[in-house]
Amino acid sequence: MAAVTDFTASRALILQRHRHLKWKWLDRLEVGLMITCGVCLGGFTLCVFLDVLTRTIGYPWLWLQQATTAFFAWGVFVGIAAATRRNDHIYLAEITKRMTGAKRTTIEILNRVVVLIVAGFMAWFGYKNALLDLGSFRMPWLIPLTVYTGIVPISCILVMLFAVEQIVNGWRNGFEGPEDNELLAEPVE
Repeated sequence: MAAVTDFTASRALILQRHRHLKWKWLDRLEVGLMITCGVCLGGFTLCVFLDVLTRTIGYPWLWLQQATTAFFAWGVFVGIAAATRRNDHIYLAEITKRMTGAKRTTIEILNRVVVLIVAGFMAWFGYKNALLDLGSFRMPWLIPLTVYTGIVPISCILVMLFAVEQIVNGWRNGFEGPEDNELLAEPVE
């Protein structure tokens, strides 16, 4: 029996839907994003639970609110990047799923170009905001706000990378995939 490598085991985290729109060399990044999302969700849940518990027993840990905020911010923005890679976002997917040919290619590329432009603005202004936040601190630990806002430009750069990945692969391979017909309702006669 062959040994299972760590990456082989982690392939379960890589969504195979719309595989024709993905580059294999970004699969490890998708695994990392999914693990980070899980850690952020678990950390957020644990921090909220402990915050409620410690307040209920009369000994609140005030720093838990900072940790909760960090897990939430990172979870949201890492989740945005992961959803873009996995094509699990709102892109008018239900409309384009029913289209074929040049019409679908045009709409799919237009959608991703809009996402690319918005992510570019968010990356630029998120970077500027993160730099400004280096001088702002949260009590009681005096943590720079950049700990919370620094994920915005990182996430948006990843969204831009994944949008380009899908545009290039969609242009080459087409956007239609076998999964597009899975959930379509049969026409009523």
